[in-house]
Amino acid sequence: MNHPDFQIAVGPLLYYWPRADVLAFYAQVADSPADIVYLGETVCSRRHELRLPDWHELAAMLRAAGKEVVLSTQTLIDVETDAHTMRRLTGQADYLVEAGDLGAIRSMKGRPFVAGPHLNAYHADTVNWLGSLGATRWVLPFELSADDMKALITSAGEDRPDAEVLVWGRLPLAFSARCFTARHYCLKKDDCGFRCIEHPDGLALNSQEGERFLTINGIQTQSAALHDLIDHTQDLVDMGVKVLRVSPQSRGTLEAVTKLDRIRQGGEVDSAIPLPPNMSRCNGYWQGQAGMKWSEPVAQP
Repeated sequence: MNHPDFQIAVGPLLYYWPRADVLAFYAQVADSPADIVYLGETVCSRRHELRLPDWHELAAMLRAAGKEVVLSTQTLIDVETDAHTMRRLTGQADYLVEAGDLGAIRSMKGRPFVAGPHLNAYHADTVNWLGSLGATRWVLPFELSADDMKALITSAGEDRPDAEVLVWGRLPLAFSARCFTARHYCLKKDDCGFRCIEHPDGLALNSQEGERFLTINGIQTQSAALHDLIDHTQDLVDMGVKVLRVSPQSRGTLEAVTKLDRIRQGGEVDSAIPLPPNMSRCNGYWQGQAGMKWSEPVAQP
């Protein structure tokens, strides 16, 4: 097998962690083989353990450690204060921005950006349109099968933005103006008590049959299982993917980054990555099946 050529990215932190935990996590990321680090609050602006100046301090620390830093904007903006924060992020010129919505792209005014995964770029014309607006990289939608990914990347042509794919981490599936975590505790969204901080990997949602079905993370709905495509790294690189993204979880994130680095170095790979408690894996979308399913990868000769 060839040594695949790709970059490793750590996506934005989707959960609400205590400040000390966030700082400790990014100190570890600074010492890791990750090439790209996304920073910022993308889910809920009420989360206040870190403010914008704190994210900038982390960005400076990570840049000094040799990382490419990208500042991510919030995905769902429904009040003016959110829009103000978005304009502050898109107005600065020190770091590349990951645009979470079309408003952020408009605010960029033609400057380079990363097109985030929730922009619904399922068609080559959309990908190329994003490129014409300044996108240098685009994160593919999570629901695509391997065949659909390959077809989309190929049809977008040679001048397309670089393709980035989530290969490890829970799948963010949907956003709502309603806070599901607050509702779980019978609280109002504006008086939620910041209960998300009690759930470092989100809050499990079971079906009526008692099976883990989804995860609620404030206004965000995620998969119950952890999406894992690391064993398909060679396939992804062969189809033209340039960046493989790891989404932070409370356990296993740095091990996933290390495993990807060993793969690209051609070294021996230990497939065991520790997962947070009571979390399983899924890769159904990659197989063209229901996203929650898991199929063991076929060993390559």
